[in-house]
Amino acid sequence: MKKDILVTGVQPTGPMHIGNYVGTVRNLVNLQNAFRGRCLVFVADYHSLSEDYDPKKKQEQVLMLAAELLAAGLDPKKVTLYVQSDVPEVTELAWIFNTLTPISFLERMTQFKDKAERQRSNINVGLFDYPVLQAADILLPKATTVPVGADQVQHVELSRDVARFFNRKYGETFPEPKALLTETPRVMSLADPSKKMSKSVPGSFISICDSPEEIKKKMRSAVTDVGPKEEGMIPPFANGRMSPGVTNLMTLLREFGTSEDARRVEAAYRDGSIRYVDLKDLIAARIAEHFVDFRKKRASLLKNPAKVRSVLKRGGSRVRTMTRATMTEVRKKTGLR
Repeated sequence: MKKDILVTGVQPTGPMHIGNYVGTVRNLVNLQNAFRGRCLVFVADYHSLSEDYDPKKKQEQVLMLAAELLAAGLDPKKVTLYVQSDVPEVTELAWIFNTLTPISFLERMTQFKDKAERQRSNINVGLFDYPVLQAADILLPKATTVPVGADQVQHVELSRDVARFFNRKYGETFPEPKALLTETPRVMSLADPSKKMSKSVPGSFISICDSPEEIKKKMRSAVTDVGPKEEGMIPPFANGRMSPGVTNLMTLLREFGTSEDARRVEAAYRDGSIRYVDLKDLIAARIAEHFVDFRKKRASLLKNPAKVRSVLKRGGSRVRTMTRATMTEVRKKTGLR
């Protein structure tokens, strides 16, 4: 078990939202204590270049994400935290993997279609080739485990395919990593509960660094049912099921509220006796309470950026020590040396 290596990355695209926290970050904080091996977590700045962004803000976003991961509970003594571009060997390995990966394998990646739909004016090769770079992220440190939600299993399977392609052609080199499925609820957009919460859609998300006032304002605008507007009451179940909007609100209440909150609200929902504004304000208050310590730690870290950069520098140095050996092996086997 000591040889097991876990790898995952998070893109620096602005303040972390509650969907990121529930779906990824909270699980990483738990894994750093439970995983019997080495945990590597990287700020995926190379990946973030494939989306629309302002270059002048990228370094600020990298620093902010690192500070937020630390404030959320990642411990540098238990996790190696680093910036993807501080390990440039990953792009070299990605190119080698490109020469082995069939286009047909990339064409069936569902996330490319989703991302291309969100940025129709910038459908670049990076969006299409994203899974190959992700395979390099995973295989370069010879990771054995990748924590993912169900929507990312396809990418881990491609990494396994790429490892097999390389091993068959050049000799046994890379382990075939396994997906560690995480049971996480899907936090949906506040503006359109049929879609996942996303920073690319204004009004759809709540940042975990938002003030209580900002959280309350955003929650008040969340889509719910179409009910009796003059009374502001929540209508009873439609055909025994909650609408997508109210289902999303209940998900948030279960994640951030108490069991008593959920029991009381579900009972009130059934008899139609609770108002939209009451439900939204309760959720807003619980979310704000949950992240009190986080906001304080985040503010402290951002006032001391040298401390955050030091953590990233140490992490990058450790990972490069690991990956240099891998690339020396790869270059020899591929005939580059």
